Amino acid sequence: MAAVKPFLCIRPAEAMVSRVAALPYDVYSRKEACEAVKGNPLSFLNIDRAETQFGEEVDTYDERVYQKARELLDMEIQDGTFVTEEKACYYLYQLTMDGRSQTGIVACSSVDDYVNGIVKKHENTREDKELDRIRHVEVTGAHTGPIFLAYRQNEDLARIMEEVMGQGALYDFVSEDGIGHKVWRIAENSRVKAIEEAFLKVPATYIADGHHRAASAVKVGLRRREARKEAGLQVTGEEPYNYFLSVLFPEDQLMIMPYNRVVKDLNGLSMEKFFTAVHKSFDVAPMGQEAYSPAKKGTFGMYIKGEWYLLKIKDEFRSLDPVKGLDVSILQDYLLGPVLGIGDPRVDKRIDFIGGIRGLNELERRVDEGMTAAFSMYPTSIGELFAVADAGMLMPPKSTWFEPKLRSGIFIHRL
Repeated sequence: MAAVKPFLCIRPAEAMVSRVAALPYDVYSRKEACEAVKGNPLSFLNIDRAETQFGEEVDTYDERVYQKARELLDMEIQDGTFVTEEKACYYLYQLTMDGRSQTGIVACSSVDDYVNGIVKKHENTREDKELDRIRHVEVTGAHTGPIFLAYRQNEDLARIMEEVMGQGALYDFVSEDGIGHKVWRIAENSRVKAIEEAFLKVPATYIADGHHRAASAVKVGLRRREARKEAGLQVTGEEPYNYFLSVLFPEDQLMIMPYNRVVKDLNGLSMEKFFTAVHKSFDVAPMGQEAYSPAKKGTFGMYIKGEWYLLKIKDEFRSLDPVKGLDVSILQDYLLGPVLGIGDPRVDKRIDFIGGIRGLNELERRVDEGMTAAFSMYPTSIGELFAVADAGMLMPPKSTWFEPKLRSGIFIHRL
């Protein structure tokens, strides 16, 4: 069962929260991060991406970068930008985008649950991407960006959340991108106990977004545990490093957006030969010049030469396999791979991926400005994500795009 604990939170002072809260570190390039922090020294991005404090001559992964992150965090705790709770609490974190809200429970999840598969994954991680966050956590001694987890609906948790949201909020602000953020603190002993006990009835939680951050936090925790044992010190399992910062959302709260594709060329095929090859696995219908978004699973939009087409996978190529039946797998296995020669989309430079938040206009723009074709996807469902993770399988790369993004800096878990 899921061990999901309250924690001693370090959080922004109420007057500072809207200036501190920042998008996750990994949505920015270095150049974009430097631009984003200009004029806002309190943006948490200054700590999450402390290379913004140096010129380009200092490498992003220089040890001075991590030491600067620690220095800034300690300074802002000391000067009152951040305050430290007096007791371990849970929180509710609600994000509202375009009139739609989703609310999750902010807590700490167990490193052992991750190791033992109670916290379930659906993506592989790359060691090179983990190393940066491992060092950031080690040097700052803190988890600064929560992992986005999901769980199957639980009536006890739903009831508690509804009760808490009827009370006054701790934070209530709108970020510069128009996303509403609202936070409630749950400090009452009875509610804290009830939440912890309710999660013990939840058989598994699922990483929706943040696989690399989760893997990094777990590796730091295991290293600290081992170092303590080697020093002859007792390990109780309750030390802060045994848990990592999370926001856990019930499945019915989440919206997954499509992760669309654009390709550079037709693999040497003429338009006629390309369409002939596509027809082998898909029914194709012209849709004109109006952008087309698929309305159901097994269908795709394709934009090429200024025109949109509806592609529908033929019934004989559908699959009940949790991975092979995903739309992202169907497109890869029956078009991108065999027709366009894109064998491994993780490394092939002829394909790019466009988050659904960018809209269909972005697909048209990319094709009109140099790419050859774009494919609009029907979004992967949370049920499909659960099915893949439950089967111990992995999704293809770029299968899901979650919006809105959790902000960093609102909740900090010190190790």
